[in-house]
Amino acid sequence: MSRLRDILTTRIAAQGPLTVAEYMAECLLHPTHGYYATRDPLGAAGDFTTAPEISQMFGEMLGLSLAQAWLDQGAPAPFTLAECGPGRGTLMADVLRATRAAPGFHAAAQVHLIEASDTLRAVQRKTLAHDDVIWADTVEDLPDQPLFLLANEFFDALPVRQFQRDGDGWRERCMGLQDGALALGLADRQQAPQLAHRLDDTRDGDIVETCAAGVNAVRVIGNRIAAHGGAALIVDYGDWRSLGDTLQAVRGHAVADPLDDPGHADLTAHVDFEALAQAAAPAAHTRLTPQGVFLERLGITARAQALAKGLGGASLETHIAAHRRLTHPQEMGTLFKVLGLYPEGASPPPGLEP
Repeated sequence: MSRLRDILTTRIAAQGPLTVAEYMAECLLHPTHGYYATRDPLGAAGDFTTAPEISQMFGEMLGLSLAQAWLDQGAPAPFTLAECGPGRGTLMADVLRATRAAPGFHAAAQVHLIEASDTLRAVQRKTLAHDDVIWADTVEDLPDQPLFLLANEFFDALPVRQFQRDGDGWRERCMGLQDGALALGLADRQQAPQLAHRLDDTRDGDIVETCAAGVNAVRVIGNRIAAHGGAALIVDYGDWRSLGDTLQAVRGHAVADPLDDPGHADLTAHVDFEALAQAAAPAAHTRLTPQGVFLERLGITARAQALAKGLGGASLETHIAAHRRLTHPQEMGTLFKVLGLYPEGASPPPGLEP
């Protein structure tokens, strides 16, 4: 039995079941035994690989989109260049490299990283050793000034609650114990007014997930952008509206059981982009766009061809595979979506449509 499993079973036995959100939060962020508190999860030696680790082209495209949005809004100075959940700092490093040629962009930018893990902060310091970076715990800590923000695979890691339809009401899925082992069960039926609008598109037994942490974070981001200007690019897997049990665990680049060995696997859930878009008001939001379409609009294929000229053999094959993985519909191109936020009346970030 892992130490965290022991802690959780003792807590449930004494205090009763946990919501799925409480369980996710403990597994990921427990200060001593949580997943992000104890490891660098990225790369071949970790449990999963994100788009910035696949190719520099991903960060270059996102950086150029933000830089052009900054220019389109009159190049405000100073401004906050922020990233939520920056991993190893690879995405921000690629963004900063790609935007060096944008006149005045670096001089006006104040780089902020939203990171809860001390382990990952240490890695980010090494990656961005030559840049002035400010770390923050939450988006609420960002300055009141124009905000240009990236969030790649950030919202999928925020804890979700799960509700199962029961007639005209709902029963929350909770983590309890069965014969001393962790097991999912259902709480008593409730009305759940926040889900009243989902009675029109669900049936008995359907599961709907809500993510209060994601909604709260986007509400802050949207208010900053509406008040001071800026833009946000949110890249994640999910869809316009949540439906079904999407809680999943990954360990060693393979699917795992979310209840098995808590604290030793990455837990995520699909993002409900509709909920994020609604929470961003009064900021405007773009259409939800597949990642592959977004990157192609920004010129990733031309960039890939330019980089390929200096490659050969295995390096060229790896490069071609990376381009395909980021853009092809059968890989990340369709699974991952992009949502942009921007001030009402301004142009949307390049690569996206109103």
